[in-house]
Amino acid sequence: MKLLSTKEMGQDQTKQQIEKGLQLYQSNQTEKALQVWLRVLEKSTDSAGRFRVLGCLITAHSEMGRYKDMLKFAVVQIDTARELEDPDYLTESYLNLARSNEKLCEFQKTISYCKTCLNMQGTTVSLQLNGQVSLSMGNAYLGLSIFQKALECFEKALRYAHNNDDKMLECRVCCSLGNFYTHLKDYEKALFFPCKAAELVNDYGKGWSLKYRAMSQFYMAVAYRKLGRLGDAMECCEESMKIALQHGDRPLQAQCLLCFADIHRSRGDVQTAFPRYDSSMSIMTEIGNRLGQIQVLLGVAKCWVIQKEPDKALESIEKAYELAEGLGNKLGLLKIHCLCEGIYRTKGQQRELRNHVVKFHECVEEMELYCGMCGESIGDKNHQLQALPCSHVFHLKCLQTNGTRGCPNCRRSSVKPGFV
Repeated sequence: MKLLSTKEMGQDQTKQQIEKGLQLYQSNQTEKALQVWLRVLEKSTDSAGRFRVLGCLITAHSEMGRYKDMLKFAVVQIDTARELEDPDYLTESYLNLARSNEKLCEFQKTISYCKTCLNMQGTTVSLQLNGQVSLSMGNAYLGLSIFQKALECFEKALRYAHNNDDKMLECRVCCSLGNFYTHLKDYEKALFFPCKAAELVNDYGKGWSLKYRAMSQFYMAVAYRKLGRLGDAMECCEESMKIALQHGDRPLQAQCLLCFADIHRSRGDVQTAFPRYDSSMSIMTEIGNRLGQIQVLLGVAKCWVIQKEPDKALESIEKAYELAEGLGNKLGLLKIHCLCEGIYRTKGQQRELRNHVVKFHECVEEMELYCGMCGESIGDKNHQLQALPCSHVFHLKCLQTNGTRGCPNCRRSSVKPGFV
């Protein structure tokens, strides 16, 4: 019988404790799981075991919305990966650092860490992580309203998911694509992708975490609301909220509360919407989701507009403007100028009105939010859209009418200024 060395016994014990924590975590005893993992971190001298337990702590803190703690553990994990001198460990830890920054809406940092991951020459494991890296990068570009690059990254992530037969990744990418098309107001695609995600959960998700089901239901709810199917939206949002509450998923609870508030606002029931917005705002602020805070403030402003209280609406918009400006979220700024345009038109304040009209068009130009064929804005009303292989987006009807010999947007940007 082979006798185990002290080091091997230590590794074995670390492994058992990590498994014990995972079992507790999966049975919703989150705090107990965290205690077990933190003890392992404190006592274990096995670097590979420490790396794995840090991964568990990062995931758990992400799902609880404790993003600053998530970031703290991601930084420790990078140091542990350096001790291990293994490119796969290093790639994984940089991905966790990217994700932590994505959750904290530090989108430029996210993109930078994702690029670091993609430049690392690891082995097969690193290549399998590339899909997740592309997804995180796409979410960050979407946060900055750089739509072409966001779509490029999502499509790359989808290719990785198909090539590796990774259904979980495919499910997450479909949810992000739903979010992407919601922003651009192609509500048919905004619903198609989360429905596809829900199908993947039904077909392959028996052993998956319930968060995948909750996530797909949430994005379906958002699309249904935009399509005016408020009963369906409410049903999906309730399903998502139920899972979020069972699992103590604070970020998803905040999103669901925002969606409930938006549904009530769409029904014209402002009095029921306000407290939902307040509850959502309180969690968004606590977890540091500034992108979510912008959405809440814009929803509240729209409620004040419905109640014919323009000054209160402008107060809410001012707070949203500061956040959007700080994050570099151009779509948020565009929505703000659009709302202000309506308010100042009603108030008859011509100078302010002109100012916001000019800024609105500057945002459209900067984000290339127009169809390169008909020249009309994209994202101002529900239109079916189609992306070309370069990821530039056009009205589907324009492509069907005119056909295309190459992308007009790419041709335009390849003409050097000064030669026009």
